[in-house]
Amino acid sequence: MHAQPQLDNTGKVATRFSNFENVSRTTMSSREIAELTGKRHPDVKRDIQAMASELEEDVSDFAHIYLDSMNREQTEYLLDKELTETLLTGYSAKMRRAVVRRWTELEEQIRPRVLATLPDFSNPAAAARAWAEQFELQQASNQALIEAAPKIAFVEKYVESTGLKGFRQVAKLLKANEARFREFLLDKKIMYRMGGEWQAYQPHIDAGRFEVKAGTTDSGHAYNQSKFTPKGVNWVAGLWAQYQLREAV
Repeated sequence: MHAQPQLDNTGKVATRFSNFENVSRTTMSSREIAELTGKRHPDVKRDIQAMASELEEDVSDFAHIYLDSMNREQTEYLLDKELTETLLTGYSAKMRRAVVRRWTELEEQIRPRVLATLPDFSNPAAAARAWAEQFELQQASNQALIEAAPKIAFVEKYVESTGLKGFRQVAKLLKANEARFREFLLDKKIMYRMGGEWQAYQPHIDAGRFEVKAGTTDSGHAYNQSKFTPKGVNWVAGLWAQYQLREAV
């Protein structure tokens, strides 16, 4: 989903959904709908307000506050799939397809993975092989966790006294290859690239793992950049250790 700077984890999110649901469920922001359809964000917001009026819904239930490039508070709307599809009925086929494709991507991210086929335990040879493979995997897992523990402990101690960290700083802290760490962040739907900048997915911002900082380049170009919080560094360090473990086995 679109990365929106989060001012406050309580009281400034869409009240239609509970705080837990805002983190866990899939929603799409009016800003992302504007990007996907090529419409101006104010126009998309106006469409949402008109839709809410027709549905006799309180549009403030969908409201979410973010900071623009000038550090000003602005309002966007977070819609679930049903409301997004309702909004799209008045849009062109091309616009609808762009948003539908994005919803498909979002649903793929949260779809449970199909469980692997169980071995035939009625066959003694197959059962023995399965047991041996499981034992080897467990041994490898235990060893990897032992090796990762000092690194995770170091990270926890380090971030206690430090502030926000960028992508490269965290990669260096974890002694991770930048290319592999970048692939990991993309694969786990933690961050994505937009306009040349690394942005965090909204649920991770809501969870306090990232903060979005606005800045301006020497040429006057305004930008938003997602930074890991100390909580986020601790969290991603654990995920990174598990990711390496799975690759090792």
